[in-house]
Amino acid sequence: MNDFFQYLLQHLDLNAIWFVLIGVLFTGYAALDGFDLGVGALHLFTKTDKERRLMLNSIGPVWDGNEVWLVTGGGALFAAFPEVYATVFSGFYLAFMLLLCSLIFRAVAIEFRSKQPMLWWRRMWDICFALGSILSAFLIGVALGNIAWGIPLDKDFEFSGSFLGLLHPYALLMGVTTVALFMMHGCIYATMKTEGPLHEKLRGWINNTIIFFIICYATATVATLVYLPHMSEKLKQTPWFFVLAILNMLAIANIPREVHHKRDLMAFASSCAAMVTLMGLFGLGMFPNLVLSNPNPEHSMNIINSASSHKTLGIMLVIAILGVPVVLAYTASIYWIFRGKVKLDPHSY
Repeated sequence: MNDFFQYLLQHLDLNAIWFVLIGVLFTGYAALDGFDLGVGALHLFTKTDKERRLMLNSIGPVWDGNEVWLVTGGGALFAAFPEVYATVFSGFYLAFMLLLCSLIFRAVAIEFRSKQPMLWWRRMWDICFALGSILSAFLIGVALGNIAWGIPLDKDFEFSGSFLGLLHPYALLMGVTTVALFMMHGCIYATMKTEGPLHEKLRGWINNTIIFFIICYATATVATLVYLPHMSEKLKQTPWFFVLAILNMLAIANIPREVHHKRDLMAFASSCAAMVTLMGLFGLGMFPNLVLSNPNPEHSMNIINSASSHKTLGIMLVIAILGVPVVLAYTASIYWIFRGKVKLDPHSY
């Protein structure tokens, strides 16, 4: 084990490896929790109690497990890049408290809604579930928008801005785009998990969610190219990376094709591929920076000046190599056990 550890320290760029690993964890969160946040955002568009129960139960066995990826990503960020963790969590403190409250209210709504049969009770938790899902998705997008745009940092990496300063137009656009992306992803997932009249209704919604997403995505792409040229710098320097952008466009374009042929699983796989390539493009645009400083780029936090020691990164890499396959196996087994269409019974939400 000592020889292996020494090899890692001497021959691998551990900082870059952890940049990629943390990106993988947050990509896993976006792809998995993205669809259940999307189901929540669509929840109020369904009308009957049975339809809403089916929507809730389509994500029932997996929604809390999906959030583990966010917790794991945050923990890995804390251990690998503690300066980034400290700066982001203190600078975005109010935004993260809102996100935490949204996730808590959403979780409570899922658990409490079915506890009483009164109409007002269920409607109240329906609203909490939908609003918590939309606000969570929106705040995640706002955070990504600010990381790409840059936040005011001083030479000691201390955040010197304000909460309102985080709500600039580009960040708000990214927030709306994230909501649109998750709604499309969630609609495809719910279509895959339901049958009967609700299944046909959701299938009819998919094209609307795709149109909504593409409008937001095109607007965000133009804004990124115009105002954030550094995000496309790697694509210009190394044209081979443009393959990632092409794969992203192909994945998005394949969704309506698969939906037309009623191959719901393939449509969902294409949606997942679109999210993975989107996160890949985001990571490519940011590398080697983790948080950009705006207006002083020399104060940016990158994989060198904000990382833990090589010894810490090496030990964590060994733990990750041992632990990640276990997490992946557990996640895969849960999805396999609860595969198939949703059926309601007395114990359902």
